[in-house]
Amino acid sequence: MGADSLFDLSGRVAVVTGGSKGIGFGMARGLARAGSDVAIWSRNREQGEAAAAELEKLGVRALAVSCDVADEASIRQACASTLEALGRIDSCFANAGLGDLYDPLKASLKRWRRVLDVNLDGTFVTLQEVSKHMVERGGGGKLVTISSITERFGAAKQASYAASKAALGGLVRSLAIELARHDIQVNNLQPGWIETDATVPMRDNELLSRTVVKRTPARRWGDPSDFEGIAVYLASDASRFHTGDTICVDGGYSIF
Repeated sequence: MGADSLFDLSGRVAVVTGGSKGIGFGMARGLARAGSDVAIWSRNREQGEAAAAELEKLGVRALAVSCDVADEASIRQACASTLEALGRIDSCFANAGLGDLYDPLKASLKRWRRVLDVNLDGTFVTLQEVSKHMVERGGGGKLVTISSITERFGAAKQASYAASKAALGGLVRSLAIELARHDIQVNNLQPGWIETDATVPMRDNELLSRTVVKRTPARRWGDPSDFEGIAVYLASDASRFHTGDTICVDGGYSIF
């Protein structure tokens, strides 16, 4: 099998939750460039439709699906809508996430759970629903979660965010074992400091931004486009023996 065919995703369908912008859209764009049809699951229907329109320019089918991953029923409906429109799901990138800055010593349990509802519970239900389809139809599949380097490093005022992201590693390793007999690979991506809407306040902090760049061997912030290639790899046949892993994409920040 040549390199071209190894990474060719023609005829396949990918789901990207929170895929209308940022890292999610970067991954969706890479998948579309490799030939995969893409379903964008997003709470903001307008942004989802705009993202889908951009992907269609690459010659693939793209679908915008309204979905709130904090709502179990919404996830199940999104999965059903995707299957009805596109016929199958071959890979799923559970990227939708929520951050919240607060003093952990003063926060209510409700505020703590609000982040976990999206980042952990929403990811679990998404993978659960998609994997049911993959097992039923047979032929394998790919499941990918998106965590954060906050699972490695302390993050001031981000206790619930860091805890929710750290939990994904354990979830991925467990599901990788559970689903291996169905030829379904499950992996976790761990982004570093990336230029997205969510990191605008951090990048506007001149001292913090300079510190990030100085600490990062690549000497820059990451860009959503940096996730195009790794998304294609994890969705392709090239990663059929790669499962239960956490792959750090941070320009070397974690090792310096």
